[in-house]
Amino acid sequence: MVKILSDSTCDLSPDLIAGFNIGIIPLYVNLGGEEFKDGVNIKPADLFKWSDENGKTPKTAAPGVEDVMSFLDRDSDDEYVIFTISSSMSASFNNCRLAAETADMKDRVFVIDSANLSTGIGLQVLRAAELAAAGKTGIEIVDEIKKITDKVRASFVIDTLTYLHRGGRCSGVAAFFGSALKLHPRIAVENGAMHPEKKYRGKPERFVMDYVKDMEEALKHADPQRVFITHSPCDPVIVEAVRAYLKSLDRFKEIIETDAGSVISSHCGPGTLGVLFIAE
Repeated sequence: MVKILSDSTCDLSPDLIAGFNIGIIPLYVNLGGEEFKDGVNIKPADLFKWSDENGKTPKTAAPGVEDVMSFLDRDSDDEYVIFTISSSMSASFNNCRLAAETADMKDRVFVIDSANLSTGIGLQVLRAAELAAAGKTGIEIVDEIKKITDKVRASFVIDTLTYLHRGGRCSGVAAFFGSALKLHPRIAVENGAMHPEKKYRGKPERFVMDYVKDMEEALKHADPQRVFITHSPCDPVIVEAVRAYLKSLDRFKEIIETDAGSVISSHCGPGTLGVLFIAE
C-alpha cells in the first residue's frame, strides 16, 4: 500500500484530506515564544491578531525529524510518498529525508520537493493520491509527479504589504508606497521561489478580478481536472465572483475553494487570494 503524506503548507481542506486519505505533517508557528502546530491548534485569525498587536510576523519552523518519523510505520510493508514546501523556503524537505534515513526506510519512503507552496503543493498531492488509489507504486507515483511539477501555476495577489514587510520580504519603502498608492502585488512561484510579477491598484473587488482575468488564456489551456481558489481569508462576495468567472470559462471539472493555513497566512497576510492550477 502507498500512503500519501504532505506537510501542512499544502493548504488542503479537512474534507479533501479525509476524502483522499492524506496524512498531514504540521509545521510550527511561534508567537512570542509560544509554539503551535499549523492546522491543529492555531488559526490565521489568531496570528493576525497577535501580529497586529505586536507589530511582528510570527516565526515558522519545519517539522522535526521525530515528528515525521511518527507518521512512518517501520513494521509494515507500506510505501510513503511525502510532499513538502519548496526546499528553498523551509527545512521541511531535508527533515523528511533525514527521517527516512533515520528510520532506515529510504527504500520505501519517497520525499518530493514540490518546488511550490500552498495548493501549488496540494495539486500535486491530490494527483499522487489518485495514482495511489489506482494501484501505482511509490516510484511510479514519483515519476508521474515529476512530469507535472514544472507545470503547476501558483500565484497570489496580496491585499497588504505589511506582513511581507514585517517578515523581511520587502523593503520599508516598498511597503510604505504600496500602502499609500494602494498597490497590490501579484506574487508567483517559479523554480521553487517567490517573486513579484505585477502590481494592481484599487479596491479588493477590482484588483482581485483584474488579477484573475489576467490569467484567462492560461486558464483556458489548463489541466481541466481542477483549479483552486485559495485565500487567507477574503470577502465571500469576492471569492464567489472569482468562482463565477472560473465557471464561465467552462473549463474545469472542479473549482475548489480552500483556506490558506497559518504558515502561509503568516507571510502573506489577510485578504490574499490565489488561483492555482496545472498547465496542460
